[in-house]
Amino acid sequence: MPGPTDIDPPPPARGGRRLRNTAVTLVLGAVLFTVGALGLAPQQQAPTESSGAGAPRSTDPAEVLRARVRKLPADPAGWSSLGMAYVQQARSTADAATYTRAEAALRKSLALQPSGNFAAETGMGALEAARHRFTEALTWARRATTSNPYSAPAQGVLADALTQLGRYEASYAAVQRMTDLRPDSSALARASYSWELRGDTARARDLMNKSLQAAGTPAEKAFALTHLATLALESGNPRTAVDFAGTGLAALPGDAALLEARARAHTALGQHAQAVADFTAAIAAAPLPQYLLGLGDLQRSLGHREKAEEQYDVLRAQEKVRRATGGVPDVDGVLFEADHGDPDTAVTMGRAALRQRPFIAVHDAFAWALHRAGRDTEAIEQADLALALGTASAPFHYHRALINQALGRTGAAETDLRKALDTDPHFHPVDAPRARAVLSRIESDR
Repeated sequence: MPGPTDIDPPPPARGGRRLRNTAVTLVLGAVLFTVGALGLAPQQQAPTESSGAGAPRSTDPAEVLRARVRKLPADPAGWSSLGMAYVQQARSTADAATYTRAEAALRKSLALQPSGNFAAETGMGALEAARHRFTEALTWARRATTSNPYSAPAQGVLADALTQLGRYEASYAAVQRMTDLRPDSSALARASYSWELRGDTARARDLMNKSLQAAGTPAEKAFALTHLATLALESGNPRTAVDFAGTGLAALPGDAALLEARARAHTALGQHAQAVADFTAAIAAAPLPQYLLGLGDLQRSLGHREKAEEQYDVLRAQEKVRRATGGVPDVDGVLFEADHGDPDTAVTMGRAALRQRPFIAVHDAFAWALHRAGRDTEAIEQADLALALGTASAPFHYHRALINQALGRTGAAETDLRKALDTDPHFHPVDAPRARAVLSRIESDR
């Protein structure tokens, strides 16, 4: 098992973008609540050893906890807290090596306390969910909830895994248990998401506001504001989204998720220079596929083909690494391949993703890949599954509209196009104008 020195971070690389920026997104989760609102960050943080009188103390949880495990190397709680600090850190920095350090720390904790170590078991569940290994995440979450049925964070990880595995009713029950045990910012955020999935945006917004009010740390506040911005944006209120994201960035400057939310809001408002700046900053902080695709599609909508291709080339490089390492395809990769690569390959990717993660967003991506490959009879089944919960998603309705149109179901296509544009008239810089154009043609052909 690793000793204390094994979890120290490596020195920063010099010159240019580090290679890990290409491969990192293959193991980073796009899971909404895996860590950010879970309350899994260490509850007890020991101060670092001072090098002398009056020496400053670190505010970095991982650094603080590294000092703790050096001083108390046989303490399983210290190792589990360090592991979760690394998972939280990786969420913010998009550094895959930090997930490796997280696993080393969590397994050290489990080696020291193999039985009843619910904190490390919960941490392993969050780690596996972040890596999109949801079956493994569910196994760890069940171990944690068995070890401690009264752990709210363990119930949160259980809810995450169940959600991403398409077991929605069971996930709602886990969220309710989490809220009953500890109705804090983390639980309220999850409750918000459970209603968002079911299309009750008003209730989702109310609960996320309560999550914000209950937030005890800048990270929790930033997380709630990110999702309030997203809810506003996806309800067609980009100015409100800009305000929420700006407030969050004041609390946690440079946060990639907040920058991306504000970039999308600026895009909807036609403030393209600000949008490009925010997307660029988000990518510099965490080069996640959705950020790269967002900037690429924005540049494409502006007629900046070469600049769009710069982002798409990074996505292609990430996909090449994913295939070489045997990683599971994710939603953005499937959608990108369908629109900018080989649709048949996108179908293969979508099917593989669905086996690992039968979640509504994956059904939508698979539906779009099938449509682009000319397999619309199969595509409509997946598109219906994507909307089966009643989720208010403009992109989902847009995708189903074009599938219905290809099948000759003009009335159904019109209904979905209207729903997409009523939900969010600026849902995508390329697809929203297309939706309006298709709807106009349908109306003129009557």
